[in-house]
Amino acid sequence: MIICLVMPQQCFGLTAETLVDKAIELTHIGGHFGGNQQPTPFLCLLLKMLQIQPDMEIVVEFIKNGDYKYVTMLGAFYLRLVGKPMDVYPILEELLADYRKIRKRNTLGWEMLHVDEVADILLKEEYFCDIALPHLVDRYQLEASSALKKYVSPLEADLASDDSSDDDDDSD
Repeated sequence: MIICLVMPQQCFGLTAETLVDKAIELTHIGGHFGGNQQPTPFLCLLLKMLQIQPDMEIVVEFIKNGDYKYVTMLGAFYLRLVGKPMDVYPILEELLADYRKIRKRNTLGWEMLHVDEVADILLKEEYFCDIALPHLVDRYQLEASSALKKYVSPLEADLASDDSSDDDDDSD
């Protein structure tokens, strides 16, 4: 179990509403860092979210917020840990079109990532920020059982619109 020594007095008494204020202050994501494996404030707030179990509407608002990228990351990570696959895929796939830069603190230093990279990691990998993620049923299995609609990449839609505009140009 992770014991947050970094922010215990700051996390004490937080509710779903007041947690947002602390999440806005985040400057990076990450798991543990340093020689003594200190947890990051991001990990401490994630632990607090797991304790208070906010409503899914609040978590979705965290993710869809466009102003604070670390609030988005906190909500996405929480959703990946506790959400059902039918909820996780559509919501996290929306983040695949978000290219904002974020800082990640590693054991040995810093790393620069983008929101879409983190969303992809959350959908495909088994570990993130030193936390083992629960098994996520493959998307194609959910599509085969009609639990999810077929995924259409935004890139595919752009290519299709480009092809139709090229066809219009050829007819002139």
